[in-house]
Amino acid sequence: MLASIDLTVVWAFIIAFAVFAYIVMDGFDLGLGILFPAFRPGQERDTAMNSVAPVWDGNETWLVLGGGGLFAAFPLAYAVIMPALYAPIIAMLLGLIFRGVAFEFRWRDPGHRALWDIAFTGGSVVATFAQGVALGALLQGIEVQGRAYAGGWWDWLSPFSVLVGIGLVCGYALLGATWLVMRTEGSLQERARSLSLWLGAATIAAVAAVSAATPFLKGQYWERWFSMPNVLLTAQVPILVAVASFLFFRLLRKGAETAPFLLALGLFLLSFAGLGISIFPDIVPGRITIWEAASPHASQVFLLAGASVLIPIILAYTAYSYWVFRGKVDEAGYH
Repeated sequence: MLASIDLTVVWAFIIAFAVFAYIVMDGFDLGLGILFPAFRPGQERDTAMNSVAPVWDGNETWLVLGGGGLFAAFPLAYAVIMPALYAPIIAMLLGLIFRGVAFEFRWRDPGHRALWDIAFTGGSVVATFAQGVALGALLQGIEVQGRAYAGGWWDWLSPFSVLVGIGLVCGYALLGATWLVMRTEGSLQERARSLSLWLGAATIAAVAAVSAATPFLKGQYWERWFSMPNVLLTAQVPILVAVASFLFFRLLRKGAETAPFLLALGLFLLSFAGLGISIFPDIVPGRITIWEAASPHASQVFLLAGASVLIPIILAYTAYSYWVFRGKVDEAGYH
């Protein structure tokens, strides 16, 4: 039966799912860290931390699954992408380490809590910006010769990659703000609601700017989005973004608590769909397809056997943890 299934496409979907799950679940964690200086020290900051404390470390499971899946299922892509993006990836990992250490030590070392709060914000901003820069660098193109990276150390740095980095910082901050609207009450919720209005506008502006610039990076992108009959399908993406944006601001101003977070996730989903339209079936845009980068069929079968067990378990415990810790939180919580 597996012989009739294109496991390369299956694994591309699994990795895409893992990456999007990471964006969704760790995005609001990082966004909370980005916004941390906007909250009052004491009750507001403690409440914000308690809203994610039971789940934040488990959210990074999806990053491990995505990176590990890329290494195992698409080794050629891993071997090309990693050298091209060493700097932003190292920066991301260092930021995540700072964020994680600061998260725990601000509770364990209250005498230096202000310093840990700075580290928490700094790590969150660096990790988020590095993720956006890495995505922008991948989209703008990686130089490949003879199945190996042939560019320089600084090729990842460009105005476009910086734009994507700034856009992702705005987007994650939006997820963090709307998460707090959903999970908190009182002054913190109102502050988060006010921030969500500004961040929603900034995120939509960033999405528009990146979307406008992307088709000019490669002829492949322009053809995917604007050639006939493709445009009949691709035009639905910006239309849906406009609808989601309208509903987001309308419901946020009406006092909705859950809908703004879900609509913010919808904006990320539509952006992710746009990314897929631009590059699929390439895994290194314009250079390497998923089939060229794939591991042997036997390896894919072996990996799929493990993934078919592990992924349902991860989904089950993730859903269970979010269910157990659902509802509103206050400053007296997890720690």
